[in-house]
Amino acid sequence: MSFNKRILSCIVVLIFLAAVCLIGCFQKETAPAVETSVAGEGNESSKKVALTFDDGPHPYYTEQLLKGLNERNAKATFFITGKNVEAYPEIVKKIYDNGHLIGNHTYNHTQLTSKNRESFKQEIIKTNEVIREVTGEDTIYIRPPYGSWNKEFEKELNMFPVLWTIDPLDWCSSDVSCIVKNVCAKVEENDIILMHDQYKTTVTAALKIVDKLMEEGYEFVTVDELLFD
Repeated sequence: MSFNKRILSCIVVLIFLAAVCLIGCFQKETAPAVETSVAGEGNESSKKVALTFDDGPHPYYTEQLLKGLNERNAKATFFITGKNVEAYPEIVKKIYDNGHLIGNHTYNHTQLTSKNRESFKQEIIKTNEVIREVTGEDTIYIRPPYGSWNKEFEKELNMFPVLWTIDPLDWCSSDVSCIVKNVCAKVEENDIILMHDQYKTTVTAALKIVDKLMEEGYEFVTVDELLFD
């Protein structure tokens, strides 16, 4: 190929590449904007996760938690003890009225052993009764303290046990960032997060977790929606 023909070929290639670039830029500028959905507000593709709280309600921290959850349109599940239901019925009613799910956590936060089967069973029954007095509804969900459970109770009491998949040990930590990291580094779709609404650090950490995971496309739902929808 002669030198002149080589020059001409290079010019043709450069003109072609320039035309491709111009067309690409034009398409970017004229392409319609893509609408995005906010996580937790009707986004069918959002990933569901359940935030749960044991041992409450607490006379101060539970109300702070409820306020923060409502501001974020996030739902949670509260496994409450019968003695705290009797002590703070107005807070239990607020949990129920705000659309959160209430579950049984025995009357005195009692752990099931080989020797206390009947008294454990009666604690469940008594807690169901006091919850019904406040909310007007029965609860079929229970988180047995320390995870100790007897499957025979499921039929005897018509109760469904709910355990957990992530435990950040919030009850023994005052480090908010550590609690948040322990959850957010492990969480996956359909996880159940165990926390306790008895501590200031838990409230702060829980709301930070909600904010961070919502940004990642997670939706916070009650455990019944997570398990059965």
